Amino acid sequence: MAELLEMRHINKAFSGVQALGDVQFHLKRGEVHAFMGENGAGKSTLMKILTGVYQRDSGEVLIDGKPVIYQNTAEAMADGVVIVHQELNMMDDLKVYENIFIGRENMTGFLINDRENIKSTKKLFDEIGVSIDPNAKVGDLTVGQQQMVEIAKAVSHDAKIVVFDEPTSALTQAEIKELFTIINDLRSKDIGIIYITHRMDEVFQISDRITVLRDGTFVGTTNTADTNKDDLISMMVGRELTEEVKTKSQVPEGAEVVLEVEHLSAGRMVKDVSFNLHKGEILGVSGLMGAGRTEMARLIYGAEQPETGTIRLNGKEVQIKSTSDAVAMGIGYLSEDRRRYGVLAEKNITENTVLPSLTKYISAGLINDAKAKRDAVEYNKTVSTKMTSVDQKVRTLSGGNQQKVVVAKWLLRDSDILIFDEPTRGIDVGAKAEIYELMQNLADQGKSIIMISSEMQEILRMSDRVVVMCEGRVTGIVPIEEATQEKILGYAMMREEV
Repeated sequence: MAELLEMRHINKAFSGVQALGDVQFHLKRGEVHAFMGENGAGKSTLMKILTGVYQRDSGEVLIDGKPVIYQNTAEAMADGVVIVHQELNMMDDLKVYENIFIGRENMTGFLINDRENIKSTKKLFDEIGVSIDPNAKVGDLTVGQQQMVEIAKAVSHDAKIVVFDEPTSALTQAEIKELFTIINDLRSKDIGIIYITHRMDEVFQISDRITVLRDGTFVGTTNTADTNKDDLISMMVGRELTEEVKTKSQVPEGAEVVLEVEHLSAGRMVKDVSFNLHKGEILGVSGLMGAGRTEMARLIYGAEQPETGTIRLNGKEVQIKSTSDAVAMGIGYLSEDRRRYGVLAEKNITENTVLPSLTKYISAGLINDAKAKRDAVEYNKTVSTKMTSVDQKVRTLSGGNQQKVVVAKWLLRDSDILIFDEPTRGIDVGAKAEIYELMQNLADQGKSIIMISSEMQEILRMSDRVVVMCEGRVTGIVPIEEATQEKILGYAMMREEV
């Protein structure tokens, strides 16, 4: 098979942080080339460079041996390089044929020729073996059918390279089988396929070769027939842990169970999840992108409502109908998106710290500002927030110190259970160490912590036990004494057997 695409020595940094370093990639005609790697490995960044979303800092991209630089996705599509996203980009209120040809419709004079567009859609569907009514409204289709429309739209651009980004995450087994039939048909037409997935079994079913990225660097490319699951996991993990890891649980023997979750389900993102949390425990929650970790946490916190399942606090079944209920029951949530859900960036530290506890500062309709300020000083001192004063606006703080303000507000509210969702995302190494120390101190004081993290190092350093999720399900619960990178990643890729 001849080389269709070459990406040579690709480098990309964001705000000084290296996302890709000297990455190499080759795609042949008629090849299905799988891309694998942990969260943050650089797969999506590389594909965004290929399709014109990002511009590379250095390196070369060659298609059919000719250097290309796409300034945007429109230029890439015009050259036959298209991507089918995991998050579908369909317009639900439009019909199928309108979605496929929007912006490039067949015209008769100044009028859109709907008859020709429908005819072209039918012809396209026949070519790739899809049975969908072109006149159907996209919003009335199943997720699987919408995915097929998205694929048809991609192919309609006279595609020579199609990137599939986690294409089966929302598909049934029957729809996956149909997708693979389409991919094999595209392969037979010498179209090059890049297939990004976390699903190990699919890689061995559909791909010819596999490339692994790790921490933004190229690890290697192997023929699918020449490798196995254990070898791939080793390639994906492959790093020596440079920081200390926890080798023994620090939860006192016989510690009481403060939270029990049984058979919690909500849609396709949380399916029959069960686990418990002990007093003084840091329970790590690991998994790859789309595993359902944040969705599970939001159910416990009352931000979303479960379809089925039971939650018990200190042995008593509770109904958490809202975030206000969760806060009143002693549950605090530190969102992965601090700016959006964690802090009011334009307000000062005092206002942010006392917000969930505001009623205790109100008397006769007036807020006791002096008491609020004293408590803000005390609790931010407890978590070592670096600040000039509590009158400082939160937006002027570093990411790590913003995170500390969020912790301070939940300590002031006397939360016994704290959910930390990606607690160190976007903060520097020094601030990470301070957050780690803070979390362990809280656990030592008897607070119970659920820590969701995509960083393997963080999971192994902080957790007393590790809950691993894959596709909305708990696939393993591992005591820290038995936890390894390989074991956790193995569970994280253990999709349900059908």
